[in-house]
Amino acid sequence: MDKLNNLLWTEQFEVQASDTDCRSQAKLSFILEILQRTADAAVNALGLSLEKMLENGMGWMLITLDLEIRRMPRLNDQLTVHTWSKGTKGALWQRDYRIYDKNDIEVAAVRSVWALVDIEKRKILRPAAIPVPVNHYSGDSVGIMPDKATIPDDISLQEAYPYKVRFSSLDSNLHLNNARYGEICCDALSLEEWGVKELKRFRITYVQEARLGDVLQIQRSALTNEGIYMQGSGGDKVFFTACLEF
Repeated sequence: MDKLNNLLWTEQFEVQASDTDCRSQAKLSFILEILQRTADAAVNALGLSLEKMLENGMGWMLITLDLEIRRMPRLNDQLTVHTWSKGTKGALWQRDYRIYDKNDIEVAAVRSVWALVDIEKRKILRPAAIPVPVNHYSGDSVGIMPDKATIPDDISLQEAYPYKVRFSSLDSNLHLNNARYGEICCDALSLEEWGVKELKRFRITYVQEARLGDVLQIQRSALTNEGIYMQGSGGDKVFFTACLEF
C-alpha cells in the first residue's frame, strides 16, 4: 500500500507455468484473476472483508472492464499490480489498475466499473450504503469511466460452442467467476488464429450473472477492424458481451 495516503494498493505476483498458455504467455484469465485478487486485498484493507460484506447483505458486482495490454506477461515474469478507487458516478464505482514488470515497465492498464448490490434483492445500492468510509485516490488515472462493451448492429455473429457453468468455475456467490470469462472468450479462437495474433485489448461487460447449470451459447464475429466481438447468451438472456482487439 502507498504509505503516504493508504489509497494506492499494490500486490506482487509471479507468472507460473500453470498461468500460461501453449506459447508460454500469461493467459487472459490469469490477468483477470490477479486484478480480482488485488482488488479484494485492497477492499479487505479498508475493513470490508467478504465476511463483513455478507453480514451487511451486500457484495460487489463487476459491470465493465477495459484492459489495455502493452506486452503480455510471460513465464517467470515478476509483476506488480497497482490499484485504486478512482471515484463514483451515480451508483457506479470506478477502479483503475496498472501492471508493471520487474523493471517498472508498464505491461497493462485497466479501467473497471463496479456496483455495490444487495445480494438478496439483487438491487444496486448507492455508495452511501457502504458500511466503512472509502476515500478515492487522485494521484493517477488510467482514464475516464469506460463505456460498456457493445456489439454494433452491423456485426454478424456465428455460433462458436456451448459452455455449461459447472462447480469448478463458481465464485463464493455461486456465480460464474469473472476471470473465467477470459477463458471462455479465448477458447472461441482457433489455435491457428492464436498463432498469428497478439491480444492488445480486452473489453467485456457482464450483463447477466451466470449460475450453476446455465448453458451459454458462445458466439463470435469474424475479425473486424475493431477486433473480434463475442457474446454469451442463453434463451432470452444475454450474459456478456466482449471484444478482443489484436
